[in-house]
Amino acid sequence: MASLRSSVARLLGRGGAPRPTAVADPTGVAAPPPLVGFVVHGAGGVHPASAHIRVTGRMSALAASGAARVAQVEPVRWADGTDTAHLDVLLVQRDAFPLASLDAAIERAHREGTRIVAEVDDDFFSREARARLVRAEYDPDRLASVERLVAAADVVVTSTEPLRTVLAASGIPAVVVPNAVQPGLWGTGPSRPDPTGPRRVLYMGSATHGDDLALLRPAFDGMVDDDGRAVRLEVVGVTDSDADWFDRLDLPEGATHYPEFVAFLRDNAHRWSAGVAPLTADPFNDAKSDLKFLEVSMLGLPFVASDRPSYAGIDAHGGLLVPNEPAAWQQALRTAFREADDRVAQARSYVRAERLVTADGDWRGALGL
Repeated sequence: MASLRSSVARLLGRGGAPRPTAVADPTGVAAPPPLVGFVVHGAGGVHPASAHIRVTGRMSALAASGAARVAQVEPVRWADGTDTAHLDVLLVQRDAFPLASLDAAIERAHREGTRIVAEVDDDFFSREARARLVRAEYDPDRLASVERLVAAADVVVTSTEPLRTVLAASGIPAVVVPNAVQPGLWGTGPSRPDPTGPRRVLYMGSATHGDDLALLRPAFDGMVDDDGRAVRLEVVGVTDSDADWFDRLDLPEGATHYPEFVAFLRDNAHRWSAGVAPLTADPFNDAKSDLKFLEVSMLGLPFVASDRPSYAGIDAHGGLLVPNEPAAWQQALRTAFREADDRVAQARSYVRAERLVTADGDWRGALGL
């Protein structure tokens, strides 16, 4: 249990966990709040972006609310019983539980009455998506781990309605908890890009988006704004290759940790006049969330995206949606430049009102709290 307490302290970034809210049982003896153990990649507070966005940020909010105690669990030690802590809830994100230990963990959870919650925020299930992951040399054991986890879970939580539909087609019921952002990580005002030199447009993403990047080439080839200034695409992540039609902005060491990545984006927000999210038409992309809209808006930039299911509805909140045609991209970007302040204000108002991380709502319900 000492190791669990230290995990909570690391998660929250201070010397200990918040004082839990005691719950009285019929005998009058105060019982501690339920204990939620979570399994994600990374440790010591340093996690991949998906873990930070979907799990650890929400766990911090949950612990701070006093509704539960939370702790990161070392999966192999919990599966083999070395870690003896009784968990009321075991939350596992994606493929973070090693396949070789997963059956033992499932058996222990059933034996001890631990609720298993699987969190999946990408399409690991449709035939097209699996083929894409295989092409990217995704470890087959990781795919098998996700399949075994969702089959055994008491509840599956996902990030979008299209992904819930994909899971349903595989016979897996799921609840949707949309992505959200943590307010303390982001700035408070619109970006003020350099008024001289070329306009820069931000595209950030993982290495699975090479085909999406290619959509933008004809749009940015020789593009200028309304005043004749050159417009250049600036890429953060997305691809390891170089090309003459876009510029790369490399991440500094340590910026792969999500809070450091956000700090890097904030430090460079003055470089950009807009942010973009191109998406090809395929099932893997259609199951993704509108997270980039939330992030780019909180950076203080207007946002332009492909008119695909992932971004459905953002045009009601200041975003711009376009068909994947060069002229449409160019027209939307020029509109974004002209209307930046109004569109950013509208988008930020929406994010702050409806898309911030809290300890309430569907997430807490999925945990059974």
